[in-house]
Amino acid sequence: MLYHLLYSLHTTFSALNVFRYITFRSIGATVTAFLLVVWLGPRFIRWLQARQIGQVVRSDGPSSHFSKQGVPTMGGVLILAAMVVSTLLWADLTSGLIWLLLGICIFFGMIGSIDDLRKIRKQNTRGLSARGKLVLQMAGASMVGLYILLHPEYDGTLSLPFIKNFHPDLGWWYVPFAVMVIVGASNAVNLTDGLDGLAAGPVVISGGVYLIFSYVAGNAVVASYLQIPYVQGAGEVAIFCGTIVGACLGFLWFNAYPAEIFMGDVGSLALGGTLGAVSIIIKQEFLLAIVGGIFVLEALSVILQVGYFKISGGKRIFLMAPFHHHFEKKGWQEPKVVVRFWIISIILGLIALATLKLR
Repeated sequence: MLYHLLYSLHTTFSALNVFRYITFRSIGATVTAFLLVVWLGPRFIRWLQARQIGQVVRSDGPSSHFSKQGVPTMGGVLILAAMVVSTLLWADLTSGLIWLLLGICIFFGMIGSIDDLRKIRKQNTRGLSARGKLVLQMAGASMVGLYILLHPEYDGTLSLPFIKNFHPDLGWWYVPFAVMVIVGASNAVNLTDGLDGLAAGPVVISGGVYLIFSYVAGNAVVASYLQIPYVQGAGEVAIFCGTIVGACLGFLWFNAYPAEIFMGDVGSLALGGTLGAVSIIIKQEFLLAIVGGIFVLEALSVILQVGYFKISGGKRIFLMAPFHHHFEKKGWQEPKVVVRFWIISIILGLIALATLKLR
């Protein structure tokens, strides 16, 4: 909105020419989303408390988590609202990619909000059924697949980190692949959201890395030089990634240990789904497995735990899954687990950025 209102006046006021630059608008979107969350956070927390919208803690979890019962949840509503408002203010609203990402963000947020509200209403950890949630997630992710089908500039080729001249073409199979990436990312972030600040931190790092990759992918000259796929209009995606970074940084202001609010499924499902959608749109699908390595490990720990439990007749690999709880069971304090996972995320983010040159 600001782009359309102010840039059109740049011939009269030359200073407004700055709105043409994606770098400036990305910074503006990041700061705006951050300030919105920090400003609205205390009011939103009080509103949730007044309506008793609080966290429901699993009875078989670590005993240290029992004190979290009743802490305001569904903070993801605040994150998504800040992202949407900031995107509308700073992005080029003629971009189809922006509206696609907003649609994915809102749709996955709605799935998460239904799940959260059912848990709160029933006062247990069971919300939507696993099958029902998966069907809804696949339906939402199909929006990206449909977009790819309708736009000839996209194809089924894959871009692999560290590999320059190998681009396998999945053809029509790329669409279910895209759905799998988006749904997998959504659930992986959801599984990671189990400790104060644990999910928000890696999301900030992942969003920052994809901001850089989106900007590069949208510049034909730079993309050619770095030998990554050029995607027309991907520069605007960098602005959307900036809102992810800013909103989650603002949320960490209140979500850091001891948390005053949790993002709930409305936040984790939406953030994971949008990160997956960004990776598909800018053709950096496998990069998500690197920069979002913490999310991948958390999801794998649950898959391995459940699988081994079934085939071994009740034995476990981890003391508890997702595996951040394993370290709690081993005696690590919650802040130590979170900060160490953040450190790993930063290292993985740097490795992901290194793939720009190591090909």
